[in-house]
Amino acid sequence: MAKSRDIYRRMRSVDNTRKITRTMEMVSTAKLRQAQGRVIRARPYSQHLSEMIARLSTPELAELQPLLRQPDEIERAAVVLLTSNRGLCGAFNANLIRAAQAQIKELEEGGAEVEFHVYGNKGISYFRFRGVEMALARNDLSDRPEPTDAIDAIDDIAARFEAGDLDAAYIVYAEFRNMVSTPPATRQILPVSVGEKTGPQPFYILRPSAEEILSQLLPLYVTNSVFSAMLETAAAEQAARRTAMKSATDNAEEFLNKLRRTYNRARQAEITNQIAEIIGGADALEG
Repeated sequence: MAKSRDIYRRMRSVDNTRKITRTMEMVSTAKLRQAQGRVIRARPYSQHLSEMIARLSTPELAELQPLLRQPDEIERAAVVLLTSNRGLCGAFNANLIRAAQAQIKELEEGGAEVEFHVYGNKGISYFRFRGVEMALARNDLSDRPEPTDAIDAIDDIAARFEAGDLDAAYIVYAEFRNMVSTPPATRQILPVSVGEKTGPQPFYILRPSAEEILSQLLPLYVTNSVFSAMLETAAAEQAARRTAMKSATDNAEEFLNKLRRTYNRARQAEITNQIAEIIGGADALEG
């Protein structure tokens, strides 16, 4: 059996780790509440914007809008991957990387040339280590994304799509469903997919024309799609880190309890041995 002194040192090490993971869990919980609030506030705007485009769009107008252009065949596509800059969030980044690899494989098997854009240190490190070529690698996206971040990410891609240099663009991100469910998701951002019109349609008097309104709404919709993905990924990262740190804290607490029992048994054995040595020494002196 290990000496009680060695067990005590290990207990202190595990306890220090438990304190760190507990603190990180509390920090992630606070950040998660803020990130979740931003996601919830952004969703109605995205929904109404999508509904408005669907109501305004017609097959005739779709032919006049470059962002609605449906290619006959995808020959060149861009894939944007969002990962975190920091770890300690379980399988969060691994799941996103696998989803991006699956999307790239699907496009390449269809004969498309893929241009890869990666955000976040974890994704960049993974693909750089494996020698995967990246058209863009950035790690300056914070856990509080701003609309300007989405503009920087998509403006060049959208311009090249309008010019015909790209046939499609996809974004791989983490979908924030709730505190414990943050699965990876892939969304096609270009060409813009217009949803089906459902229910009674209102009658609009449009000033200016529907074409001019769509020409303003479509770039806004594309940017907002990327911004929404950034917000959801930021919230999902904090949720994944909170879950991972809570699990680590619980495991450390369980291990610490086992070490306490082992320490008590070792200490008891040492005391028993000391008592036996004292009694043996006393008997030797009397003899």
